[in-house]
Amino acid sequence: MRLTTKGRFAVTAMLDLAMHSAHGPVTLAGISERQKISLSYLEQLFGKLRRREIVESVRGPGGGYNLARAAAEVSVADIIVAVEEPLDSTQCGGRENCMGDKRCMTHELWESLNKTVYSYLSSVKLSHLVENQTTRPVSVTKPCKPALGSRTATLV
Repeated sequence: MRLTTKGRFAVTAMLDLAMHSAHGPVTLAGISERQKISLSYLEQLFGKLRRREIVESVRGPGGGYNLARAAAEVSVADIIVAVEEPLDSTQCGGRENCMGDKRCMTHELWESLNKTVYSYLSSVKLSHLVENQTTRPVSVTKPCKPALGSRTATLV
């Protein structure tokens, strides 16, 4: 499977939106600044996400974007498909008969991989990604005085 920058950026931007939407609409400028994604690129992505009713826009002062439905109802696959990112590993361009009148020898293998990847991405909800970000433990490597001949550090 080839996941391009478009799909990666869309998922990252949606995660940022979900994490920052508790206090009202989130601006694309804010997402752009935090995630280092071009504002014009985000505008294109969010136009597609809005048309697929994954986000909704709020106009005026204090405007921006909100999730159109609960984060637990939005899968990573929903986001990727919304920005028209094909999940196709076959390199057959969706054609059944990519070798003239026959399938290529490995078509079933790659088609099976597509189904597995899509199934996995459908099972991962935006709410899970938010949880992972907010509950992820942070460790700091702190140098300690090593015992003679030892080269270790203690994690605290």
